[in-house]
Parts: sequence; C-alpha cells; structure tokens
Amino acid sequence: MKKVLVAGGCGFIGSNISIFLKKKKYKVYSLDNLSRIGSSLNLRRLKKSKIRNYKIDIQDTKKILKLPKFDIILDCCALVEADVKKENIKKVFSVNFFGTNNLLMKCIQDKSKIIFFSTSRVYSIKAIYNLLFNKKNLGKKIIIKKKYLINEKFDMNTPLSYYGLSKKFSEELIKEYSYSFGIKYIINRFGVISGPWQFGKVEQGFLSLWIWKHLTKRKLFYKGFGGKGFQVRDILHIDDVCQIIYLQIKKINKINNQIFNIGGGINNSIDLKSLTNLSQNITKNKINIKSLKSTNMSDIPIYISNNKKINEYYKWKPKKKIKEIVVDVFKWQMKNLNSLKKFMK
Repeated sequence: MKKVLVAGGCGFIGSNISIFLKKKKYKVYSLDNLSRIGSSLNLRRLKKSKIRNYKIDIQDTKKILKLPKFDIILDCCALVEADVKKENIKKVFSVNFFGTNNLLMKCIQDKSKIIFFSTSRVYSIKAIYNLLFNKKNLGKKIIIKKKYLINEKFDMNTPLSYYGLSKKFSEELIKEYSYSFGIKYIINRFGVISGPWQFGKVEQGFLSLWIWKHLTKRKLFYKGFGGKGFQVRDILHIDDVCQIIYLQIKKINKINNQIFNIGGGINNSIDLKSLTNLSQNITKNKINIKSLKSTNMSDIPIYISNNKKINEYYKWKPKKKIKEIVVDVFKWQMKNLNSLKKFMK
C-alpha cells in the first residue's frame, strides 16, 4: 500500500484530497504548519479520518528530511497571492520555491515520486491580453470561443505575477531534479478550483467568495477591466480534482515526467456578471455591487483551460458543471452558516 504525504494537507485542496485518498485505502499523511485561516477546521476533518498531520513549516529543511519515508509526495502547499505586496515577495518565494526544493530533497532521500500543484498563472499576462486582440474589447462582454483555450505550450514569458513566477521556477526546479536524480514527477497547472470546504475568503477563490457575500448580504466589487464584471474564468470542482489525482497516482509508473493543464474548460467557464446572476437565483438575495474601474497589473481578463492533453492521457473530463459547483458551495455554506459567520468576521 502506497504511503502518500500531502504537503499543505490542511488547506482546501490538500484536505479534500487527503480524505479522498484515505477512502481509496492509501496510507495518507499531512504536512501543514496550520498558519492559514481555516486550517484548524480542516485538521479536525483529517483527525476524524485518522490522518496524521505533521505540524512542520515547509521551509524547515531539517524537520522535513527527518520525516518517515513516503512513496509519493503531493506538493499543494503554496502562498496563493496573485497580487503580492512588495514586503511579501521574499516570503512567497521562500514558501513556494524553497519549500518545493525541500520536498524534492525528501524525494531524493526516499526515492519517492512527486505530483506538483502548479497554476495557470505561469502563463504570460501580455500573451493572455493578446488573445483578445483588441484592448478596446476589455470593457465589453467576452464571447467565449475555442481560440481562447490555453494549452501547455502557451507563452510563459514574463510578466506572470510574483506568485506565477514562483510556481514557474518551481516547475523548472522539478525538471532539473528529475534530470539530475531521476525523480519521476507530474506537474499540474490548475485553473480555478472550488467546492465545499472552500471558505469565502478573497485569497481562497472568487466563486466561494461570491456566494458567501450574496448569502450574507455583504459588499462586493467588480474590480478592473472597466468594473463591469466581464472577467472570465473556468471552474473545476474539487471532486474532479481528487479524481484526476487518484488516476495520476495509480498510473505514475507508466505516465510521468509530464505537464498538464487541468481546469473546468470551455463548458465550465463563466464571467463575474453571470456568476452574480447565478448567486442571486440560488441565494434569493440581491446585493449592490460597486465598480472599481482601475485594473491591477497582475490581473488577467480571461483564462480557460485546454483539457485536451489530460483527456488523451487519462480519459478524464470534468463531471460537475458550473451550476452544480455553485449549488454544492451554497449548500455547504448554509449548513455551516453560524460557525462560518464567527470564523469570517
């Protein structure tokens, strides 16, 4: 039976994957320093599933190398901040880049394999803008077309955002370790992921935030690109993420040293304006959403994953549609409404 270490195991993605793999009879362990908001709540979930968490900072090389041996390491531990403040740049690279380096050193020691959770933000901001050809269109509703889908060969030149750059460097580091030490790896570039147990916080995901703000009748803003809410993203349910990770673990001896784009795809793409309408219909609440026209330099007008490669290798496609994702998040927030209100002051 494979032993799996989930770095970031008390985060939204890590906790869901840990519990999923435990049900699939893997020996699962978590690595998390519990510094993030909500990690203590996810720790309780892991304990109920009899999953041990090692309370260790990913930057602590010595403690990580002293951990027991694992067959596979899932690296989903990262500071997810597209708009990084100047004083936090060093921390982002320390956690995201040097943290991954520590896990790779552990892979060498254990002769283990690694699955790395990268991001769509490794792709060029300028190149994504150029997909729309005419910047005059950025203040208008985007008609979603197949030509906007982004595959693994898309431009990765800077600018990317400091978060995206830290993940791009980590990807290159993994490939160097593989070349030098024979480590088998998979790199997954995920788009937006959502689902139950994703708290309605800005840094955790806009979909859960949007539903939470509607549910509790709190302020929201359309930020950037004219302030009209026409930014487009594709959304992937956490259950679909768990399924593809499970398939990758099962087949990692045959399919490895590959990079995949994984997201909701064209059928699960939505703009903020449409998400507002959906949130209003489901929560039965209508809130005033103000416009902030100025655009953050790290923001992008559109991102839609091209899932062609991941489908060819694993016969995998997202199962849950956008409305199902919204309903699942809404139901979970309703069920935990009182505790979330205390938690999300």
